[in-house]
Amino acid sequence: MISFYSFIYSLALAAGMLVSLPYWLYQMVRHGKYRRGLAERWGRVPARLKLPQADEKVIWLHAVSVGEVLAVAGLVEELRGRLPQHRIFVSTTTDTGQELARKRFGEASVFYFPMDFAFAIRPYLRALRPQMVIVAETEFWPNFLRLAHASGARVAIVNARISDRSWPEYRRFRGLIRRLLDHVDMFLAQTSEDSSRLQDIGARPERIHVTGNLKFDIPAPAPPPIVESLRTSIEAARARPLLVCGSTVEGEEPLLLKAFENVLVQHPQAVMILAPRHPERFAEVGTLLQQMSIRFFPRSKWAHEDLSGSVLLLDSIGELAALYALADIAFVGGSLVPRGGHNILEPAQHGVAIVVGNHTENFRDIVSLFQKRDAVRIVGPAELPLVLLELLPNDTERKALGQRAAETLRLQTGATARTADKLRALLANP
Repeated sequence: MISFYSFIYSLALAAGMLVSLPYWLYQMVRHGKYRRGLAERWGRVPARLKLPQADEKVIWLHAVSVGEVLAVAGLVEELRGRLPQHRIFVSTTTDTGQELARKRFGEASVFYFPMDFAFAIRPYLRALRPQMVIVAETEFWPNFLRLAHASGARVAIVNARISDRSWPEYRRFRGLIRRLLDHVDMFLAQTSEDSSRLQDIGARPERIHVTGNLKFDIPAPAPPPIVESLRTSIEAARARPLLVCGSTVEGEEPLLLKAFENVLVQHPQAVMILAPRHPERFAEVGTLLQQMSIRFFPRSKWAHEDLSGSVLLLDSIGELAALYALADIAFVGGSLVPRGGHNILEPAQHGVAIVVGNHTENFRDIVSLFQKRDAVRIVGPAELPLVLLELLPNDTERKALGQRAAETLRLQTGATARTADKLRALLANP
């Protein structure tokens, strides 16, 4: 029965990829996406991997993109300390995740996650012979989980969550999902609600444990040189207040820039750092700034000019998290339009006042926790300029909002150690 479902799934996956082939080709040609690691995705084990010796034990950890790589980085270090006899290999799906993983864990231990076909997965299982396979969050790839479990590896989902968006779909196909989840030996859920949802879609209750959210344990990054350069320039020009608007998506920038124009009326020396979520949109946002006649500087071309009354367009990768430290107010994007929001923990690490839109479904538990502690402001598009104009001149309330955010984050740490404890126990009890 399982082989029949696997065959139908693989056939449907192949058909879907064939139908969508023009889209993938367009993304490759237009944006250069998906070209890197193409052979690896189709099952070619890269020569750069330092494959394990016959007597070496292996853990294969999969983290989709940058957020997941950051979340599991502490877990990798924790497991290396507790299980020194094991080698840990990390796979990612996105190019940005791959770049970060190679920097963190070394090129000899990092590769692109294979497509969910048996012929692409099996070469990696044969080469690595993992004793344990760990998947971050909820990457439920049917063939991968089935083959990993059949290989004899213990399979665990860490930082597991079921989003508001995906839950109804999982429930609709609960019968099939239940078979899939039987291939997972342990689920380490972020919250009790995620635990309940996992049970609801068919995971066995005795296999589920609530260990918390690994993202609360991500340390603040070391500041790149641009942070001190901007700090010096802003202080010299007295260019304040400073808004950092991070991880913005299509449809948000016009709303944020209109709000910034309102801010400039009362605070003509104000500065906005604007960081679009996706690099392929840098040029598009630059064009929008030109059309709105807003003075701006691309980060890649900024030569320490006075930023008073202007926007710094952050057309770079990996600098946003550290730049939140400079902000008077941090706006975290993907939330003014229905995209589910992005992670608010990066500005919280710096004790910065945080504002988000009212579409935060992807981070419902984190945002709800912060909201209960009055550690975040949630606004609609119409409210955004009003809230900014309320907070900016009110130093006491704005700083208190940021301090509550930092304290909320501090109180939630510890998920990494709890997760490592459970994984070690799983390995010890095959």
